[in-house]
Amino acid sequence: MTGRDDAATGGLVAGKATPRGRFPHVKVAGGFVYVSGTSSRRPDNTIAGATADTMGTTSLDIRVQTRVVIENIRDILHSVGADLTDLVQVTSFLVNMNDFGGYNEVYAEYFNETGPTRTTVAVHQLPHPHLLIEIQAVAWRPPR
Repeated sequence: MTGRDDAATGGLVAGKATPRGRFPHVKVAGGFVYVSGTSSRRPDNTIAGATADTMGTTSLDIRVQTRVVIENIRDILHSVGADLTDLVQVTSFLVNMNDFGGYNEVYAEYFNETGPTRTTVAVHQLPHPHLLIEIQAVAWRPPR
């Protein structure tokens, strides 16, 4: 399934980076919406929050990446008729816990203590060296 061909059950979402494996962006099962690990990778495989100057020095910004990841999750949820307010649980993967403060700051722009439960863990690496964060999520959307 591709695009929004089967919005009732999920699949790949048009306008989002193609997964780096054979799995969907989103899957609906009963009233639950499962969002696969999502990063700040764009459809053209560039990464939001990752820039390089003319000398090739790379700059990575956890705040930009966190914001784009959450917005990507919002778009994916919209593809199946859900929204960020429907999230019940998120798991965030950070490559460096020194980025926790910036990540937490942006996260708080979207969620508060009535939002989804959250677990944040450090991981050795993500599928691209410029990715600082990936988030997977679970939402509740009443069955249709």
